[in-house]
Parts: sequence; structure tokens; C-alpha cells
Amino acid sequence: MKDTRAKSRFLALLPFIMAACGLVAQEMSVQIPVATPLAIQLGEHVPMKTGEPLDCHLLYPVYAQNRLAIPAGSIVRGRVVALKPDHSRRIHARLGGDFTPYHIPVVRFDQLVLPGGTILPIVSGDATNGAPVLHLSTPASKKSHSFVAQQLAQVKVHAKDTLALVTAPGRKDRLVQLLYHQLPYHPERIEKATLWTAMLAQPLTLKKDEASGNARSNPAVASSVSAKPRSTSPTQAKKESNNKSPWRLRAYLQQTISSADQKKGNTFEAVVAEPIFTPDHTLAVPEGSTLVGTITQAKPARSFGRAGKLRFDFRELKLPGAPSQHVHGALAGADASKSQQLQIDSEGEVQSKPQNRIIVPVVLTFLAGRALDQDGNFAGNAAVSSNGFGIIGRVVGIVAGSPNLAAGIGFYAAGLSVYERWLVHGQNVVFVKNTRIEVTTVPTQSPLPATELPPAPSKVR
Repeated sequence: MKDTRAKSRFLALLPFIMAACGLVAQEMSVQIPVATPLAIQLGEHVPMKTGEPLDCHLLYPVYAQNRLAIPAGSIVRGRVVALKPDHSRRIHARLGGDFTPYHIPVVRFDQLVLPGGTILPIVSGDATNGAPVLHLSTPASKKSHSFVAQQLAQVKVHAKDTLALVTAPGRKDRLVQLLYHQLPYHPERIEKATLWTAMLAQPLTLKKDEASGNARSNPAVASSVSAKPRSTSPTQAKKESNNKSPWRLRAYLQQTISSADQKKGNTFEAVVAEPIFTPDHTLAVPEGSTLVGTITQAKPARSFGRAGKLRFDFRELKLPGAPSQHVHGALAGADASKSQQLQIDSEGEVQSKPQNRIIVPVVLTFLAGRALDQDGNFAGNAAVSSNGFGIIGRVVGIVAGSPNLAAGIGFYAAGLSVYERWLVHGQNVVFVKNTRIEVTTVPTQSPLPATELPPAPSKVR
């Protein structure tokens, strides 16, 4: 009888025991939720083929519960799961005599290696937005210049870039690729430093010691992990905010915004990826907060090479479990594909970099006329002038023995440059979903209430 009573009491207490064990397990682990973006960058170029393994690293840290969970530099491994045709690039390449069937790789990641050597399986969604990335930042304010001065400045920049091809590290590989792109067909590859933003398809659970080990690997984080958050009165916060430097919020866009379809006054959201702490370790902006942006200018691209323009700011900050706060946030930086050739001015306006629209067509036209010059060696003149169709154009221009044919190939190159700089439809400014941006804003007047703070901060800004 006693055994039966003890058993029934144990069965009655079993749900409470299991719940307590679950709470202990929860305290012993950190979970990174589904749809968390991972900025993953390729370490070295690899062949463009299905099944190719990818050895990458995490470009930006990942936070969970306002603590550093996965530090930047962690190794991420995956593979190419499919290839999609890149129709736009194929057409553009064929106009220049390159018939390589360009592709867009579809990649998936399945393994994470933490700095301490811990290997964790992960499940990510397929990513196709890979491209070498240029980090845009706002420059110092500059005076406007005349059209001629702008063209001369672009010539200088082009000359510096050309010089860098033969002086900067990796010049051998760049020269080989330059030669490849003159051929009618060449091997295709995924370039070094290509960045994908992959989304977690399943939650990732880290043990507390693994997460704390990550924090210990970063001295700036380790110094604040044990700090206790404290509350601050609104009056004191208002006095201290006057002496604080602006916040720099890192966030991911939650939707694609483009100068092609956005209108002035449209709103969008970006989720803060890294928490912000005050110098005294008070949590100011938790990870997961939402910035609400407003389009202030949107000009779509038009014909005759007129590029689109986009400008936006941030006027609202939504904190988890707290009322929204009014802010004045400005775009200070963003990740963008190098192929877009975007730039940000000192006022936060984003547009395509201006191309040299005069010098290049004039130079190509001058070179094309060299084939009609009766002086000098014909083969040399033909090789210089017939530069409009890659190696094919040069070979045909020399072998055919016709000055008119060689000059025609050269004038084709000049006409193509005029078309691309003056007649083609301009390029829109596009920030795809999950683009990482940086926003500067002044500290808000009222901090989070003490009850809203997490157990401990992870990083001092």
C-alpha cells in the first residue's frame, strides 16, 4: 500500500520535475532562433559547379539574448547545391565576345566551427544573393565641381584602379582573369570574398559554456559579461544623454527597397543585430529592436543612362516590451554588391557611381582609327584598333588583312561604350532583404526600465 501511495505521489510530481529540468536545461543553453541572418563570406575562390564544398567564415557576430553567441570569424562550411543561369550577365558578355554560360550559384550551409574548435551542425536556407561586397560609408562633405572637373577626377580614379591591377597583392590572378575574359570561353568560378546572407532554417542551440567561451575570446565582451545592468532615472538619463556620443546601430533590412518602386513617405523596417550598451553597462538598445525607416527621396532610373537615387532616414525605434521612441537616424553605411557600383554622399543619398562618359568613348574612337593609318606596321595598328570583340576581334582584325574590317571592329567597341554610358537604361539603387546597414542616431532620452533588462550585457559600445 505504501509503495502504491509513493508511486502515485511521484507520478503527480513528475510534470513539475520535468518542468524544473526543462528550466535548468534552458538556463544551461542559448538558442538562436529560426530566420536569424548569417553573413557568410567565402575565403578563397572555388570552381562554379554543383556539389563544390565551400569553406567560409562568419563576417559579423551573432547575438542571442543580448549576449555574443557566435563571434565573427567562426568557420562556416557548406556546398553549392544548384546553378541558375545568369541571363543578364550572359547577354552583356556576349556583346563583348565572351560566350561563357555564366551562372548564379545556389548555396546551403550545414556546419559551424566555433573558435574553440566545437563543431555544430546547422541547417540554413538556400542562398542565391552571393556577390563580392563593398562596404559603403558616408564621406566627408565635399564641394561640388564642374562637369569637366568631375570627368577628370574619374579619369584619375580609373588610372589608379588600372595601376592597382599590376601593383596590389594578387596581381597574377587578376591578370590571368583579365586574359580569360578576353577569350570566347573561359572557366567560371565563385570569386573570393563572395558574401551570402543565409537564414537559419532550424533553431541553433549553444551550450552556455560555449557562448561564454565565445565572449571570453573577445576581451571587450569579457569585461562586461559579469556586469550588472542598472536602471537610470529619466532625469538622469536626459542629463547624461547630452554628453554621449551618437549610437551606431547595426541592423538587417526586413524587406527589399529599390528606387524603382519606392515612393516618398513609404516606410520599412530593419531589425537591430547587435545590442548597444552605455559606458556604464546599462542596456540601451537590445538586440532584436526594430528601426522604422522612411523614404525621403526616390528617383527611379531612366533612359540615357540616368541612374536612380534613393534616400531614407529612421524616425522610430521599437524596443521589445517598451513603448516606441522617436529618434533621428541617418544611414551611415551599408553592404552592397561591387557590381552595383553604388556610393553614399555626406547627406546619406545613395546612387550609382558616375561613369566616365566622354574620355573612354573618345579614346576607343581614336584607337579604332589607327587601323586606317597607312604609316607603321599594319598588324600592330590592327591589333590596337580591333579591340571590340575580345581575342576574336583582334585575331580577325589581324588575319583578315583589311584595314576597314579592323577599324570597324574598333568602332564597334566605341559604339558599345557610347551605348553603355549614354543610351542604356540607368541602374536603380536596390538594397535586397537582409542587407546589413549602419545607422547613426543620438541616444534616446529614456532608457529601458530595469524590469526589461536581460540578465547581463555582452558588449560595450
